[in-house]
Amino acid sequence: MAIDSKKFSESVERVLHADFGCDYESAGARELYNAVSKAVMVQAFDAWNEGRNSQKKRCCYFSAEFLMGRSIYANLLNLDCLEAAKKALEKVGHSLNDFEEVEDAALGNGGLGRLAACYLESAATMGIPLDGYGIRYRYGLFRQTFVDGYQHEEGDDWLKWGDPWSVKCERDAVIVEFADQKVKAVPYDMPVFGYRNGVVNNLRLWSSEPVQEFDFNAFNEMKGDRTALENFNATKICDVLYPNDNTMVGKILRLRQQYFLVSASLQDILRKYKAQGKKLKDLDKSYCFQLNDTHPVIAIPELLRLLKKEGMEFEEAFGVCSKVFNFTNHTIMAEALEKWDALALSDLLPEVYEEIVACQHRLESEGLDTDKYYIIRDNVIHMANLAIYVAAKVNGVAEIHTNILKTDVFKNWYELYPKKFVNVTNGITPRRWLLLNNPETAALIDKYIGEAWHTDLKELRNLRPHIPEMLPDFKRIKGENKKKLAAYIAEHEGVNIPPEFCFDVQVKRLHEYKRQMLNALSILYFYFGIKDGTVKDFPPTAFIFGAKAAPGYYNAKAIIKFINEIARLVNEDGEVSKVMRVVFVQNYNVSYAEKIVCAADVSEQISMAGMEASGTGNMKFMLNGTVTLGTLDGANVEICEEAGRENNCIFGATVEEVAAIKQFYCPREFVEQDPALKRAVNTLIDGTFSDDAGMLQKLYDSLINGHDPDRYLVCFDFRSYVEAKEGLLHSYGTDEFYTKCLENLCAAGKFSADRSVTDYARHIWKIK
Repeated sequence: MAIDSKKFSESVERVLHADFGCDYESAGARELYNAVSKAVMVQAFDAWNEGRNSQKKRCCYFSAEFLMGRSIYANLLNLDCLEAAKKALEKVGHSLNDFEEVEDAALGNGGLGRLAACYLESAATMGIPLDGYGIRYRYGLFRQTFVDGYQHEEGDDWLKWGDPWSVKCERDAVIVEFADQKVKAVPYDMPVFGYRNGVVNNLRLWSSEPVQEFDFNAFNEMKGDRTALENFNATKICDVLYPNDNTMVGKILRLRQQYFLVSASLQDILRKYKAQGKKLKDLDKSYCFQLNDTHPVIAIPELLRLLKKEGMEFEEAFGVCSKVFNFTNHTIMAEALEKWDALALSDLLPEVYEEIVACQHRLESEGLDTDKYYIIRDNVIHMANLAIYVAAKVNGVAEIHTNILKTDVFKNWYELYPKKFVNVTNGITPRRWLLLNNPETAALIDKYIGEAWHTDLKELRNLRPHIPEMLPDFKRIKGENKKKLAAYIAEHEGVNIPPEFCFDVQVKRLHEYKRQMLNALSILYFYFGIKDGTVKDFPPTAFIFGAKAAPGYYNAKAIIKFINEIARLVNEDGEVSKVMRVVFVQNYNVSYAEKIVCAADVSEQISMAGMEASGTGNMKFMLNGTVTLGTLDGANVEICEEAGRENNCIFGATVEEVAAIKQFYCPREFVEQDPALKRAVNTLIDGTFSDDAGMLQKLYDSLINGHDPDRYLVCFDFRSYVEAKEGLLHSYGTDEFYTKCLENLCAAGKFSADRSVTDYARHIWKIK
């Protein structure tokens, strides 16, 4: 949809006149952002409307998270309007950089939501009819700041710049009923643009509103507080992604959110389907539903309920569900495989509970071992089991993860339904994660192999013969990216990082299994070693962290405090800071990630083997030419297969070794045998760091004392980790190091979301 910059400029000015009563000269960044976005929306309407009204078979992607990030640059790129917009703004004294402060649409927590966003973009680029369905949270995850090193959470008002990329569709509103309330679900549609191909798919996000916004009679009787309370109870469903579920009230609110999402979506889809005069028993010929982890699995009993309401018998409705639903598992962690208290769910959603019970009875009638196969057990509903029992396909998200599902987590179910289980390794969109965030490197690639890789990432392998001649330009561009990131960090975090340092980066969701703690202990190892002379000639390195900890996750927040204390210790030490800096960036999000991944030298992917289902951050770093320092976990395994283990740096216990180690492992004894490790661990309790809240003591206890100490083998893998890390850092700056970086870039083809969604379409959705 390439357009003339003059015509584009005129279109933007018309929006400024009509919507904001201003012109280019008087417009601020906010007005310009909305005007540019709306001008694009007008140009794209016909293609978008065609996609929304298409009667091709479509997949509906149900997800609690869609971490879209900032839309404007990606949309302009995909619509081939980036240069036109840039020129139009420059002619009137403005710049696309004016939009750097636009809030991210942080409607996701991490990899799960970002994956969903990548899949929507890739599906549109590949011409696959895929529509997203989620919740339009009024506030994003949360805005993170640090106060005395502790995480502080604030509301993330992502809508304060406006939302010009969404359109409210009041005509499609539906009513969602709970046992104790009714709410109106109002959809907002957001176009998802394919890369320069004219295809536009749709993301529909639901917002909760009261059925009756204002009760005139109640107000006249001075009972307006009753209406206000009802309104609050309706709108709070969509206030915040993942409300704290440490209390039963929080758990019930999460359940309301999940049911609200799936009920609104299914009602909407069935209404449109019936309007086409098609039979409900043939629903699978027009639709399939991908359940993105266990959050939306309650869609299964809800569709059963809706189909029975239309006159179907249970068995016929079950048959429909078994064809249309597919389930993606994103984790092996028991606490993340959602379970619901049967009494709580039956109180809130009695009709839905009846359908879950009916599925349980059907399962029991098959004569299976009820100790192995169940949906409800001890008054607990196991949502993953429900999904596996009903769904047509169940997929893991990396080869190693899928094998763990088959041989361990869902071993019984795999033995019963081996044909249901498939693997689809995750991927990322190369448009946002190389073309957009690293345009100089993208242009360098274009110079050598042309532009075919933009939509066929495997073309990058054709770069290999050119690696030697590319090295000087690659190093120069990497250096420029590092300067930009260093300047940004200095401005926003107040920490100065010399760009010539090696940038060792670990940015991702904060969780104990991801082992930011291991990284932190290694920094202390190097710090004390530099001080006492046991670590000699340490390569100048900046350790860069970014992560948010869930508000109710105590140990994760304690790790943030620990790393911030380490940063203070290192950065204020005049001797050590000459060769080492540490920074934990605040409010890590998609826009921050775009700046970081193109500037990183070392990508830390150090989860305990067997815990990370896939990871997608590892793929973003790889695509931007970064060496992975990691365990053989998740997609790291496939990264090494594609790029060569010799071009990455692998350490630590393997999946097969972890179980054997845990049989004899005693972390206290292990730490006592390693004085350097003991010194680092003891900083948690010996007064090295301030900790008024006592969080570091509890972190120490989680490693050394109590039930199941050091469950993620931080101390066990420590020595292997620091030795591998030290060796890798010493190679930084050499041609050999940068050759490894480029070998990774050239081998990144498998990890395109274009390939992932094509695999889904062929093997799961059966969509051409």
